[in-house]
Amino acid sequence: MENINAAESVDRIKTRVVGIDIRLEKTTYAIVDVRGDILASDYFETTDYPDVNDFVTALTEKIIMLVEENGGYESIRSVGVSCPSASSVTGNVENAANLPWKGVIPLSAMLRDRLGLAVAVANDAHITALSEKAYGSAHGMKDFVVISISHGGLGSCFFSNGQPHLGYDGFAGEVGHTCVEINGRECGCGNRGCLETYCSKKGLVRTAQELMAETDEPTLMRECKELSIESIAECCHRGDKLAVEVFRRTGEMLGLGLANYASILNPEAIILTGDMTVAGKWLLKPMRAAFEEHVFHNIKHKTRILVSILKEGERDVLGASALAWDVKEYSLFK
Repeated sequence: MENINAAESVDRIKTRVVGIDIRLEKTTYAIVDVRGDILASDYFETTDYPDVNDFVTALTEKIIMLVEENGGYESIRSVGVSCPSASSVTGNVENAANLPWKGVIPLSAMLRDRLGLAVAVANDAHITALSEKAYGSAHGMKDFVVISISHGGLGSCFFSNGQPHLGYDGFAGEVGHTCVEINGRECGCGNRGCLETYCSKKGLVRTAQELMAETDEPTLMRECKELSIESIAECCHRGDKLAVEVFRRTGEMLGLGLANYASILNPEAIILTGDMTVAGKWLLKPMRAAFEEHVFHNIKHKTRILVSILKEGERDVLGASALAWDVKEYSLFK
């Protein structure tokens, strides 16, 4: 009787996925294993490809090269993608306010056709929440909110009873596009007064510019070569009262927006991620005060506000890899 090798009598389990993080300025892609270890990664400038077809072609070629240099295609199970304004329900990027590609882009289908692998796509805030749930500050929580505040805008995703609430078309949780000021600043989404026009990096810089235009008060900000989160925070550390006022106004607006959000959801925690968190106490102290002032009284002082413990450059790649494990496996190469 012919002996059967046990290793050949069972299906091999693929132990790696590809995680992709698409941002306004940079696109990062990585090979991640079942333990959440990043085995290899690389990046390129998103802005080098204003045409989405050229972008997808370049991304595909770079992924194939990285995979072939690190174990080969047979080790990759699937692909997960984080992208602003993406829907995990449709797999499309739809009318992104801060990306060069306009309209509805079938990103999941485009990558699947070129890579020959299963591809899952989700909004960057959804991906950040998945990463925090699997590896970060939300580990063990069932009801929480993740807020991502960066150059591109203000994104959000919330988990309810251990599951992400995505909504009918996959766009639930867009707190950045809730109105906090009637006829306020124009937003990239086409509306006015959106929270992200005040509480993103762009919003912070605009507040600083408006304050400097309103007064002749001396400020170190006038001497900055470039106004940024870091440079304005440095002015605060050096005792600049106008710079402190910039963060006070930003923090108060953010606290108001989060209080409205928490009053509806009653989360265990709100986890802050993104570039704006480097401002530390200058942003967080006025934000917390405004939050407690405006939140529903029965949950006052009960919602934890945390800053992510994950590395900024790795968080969304890990979240995208977590998404990849959930998509049904598919391959043209079986």
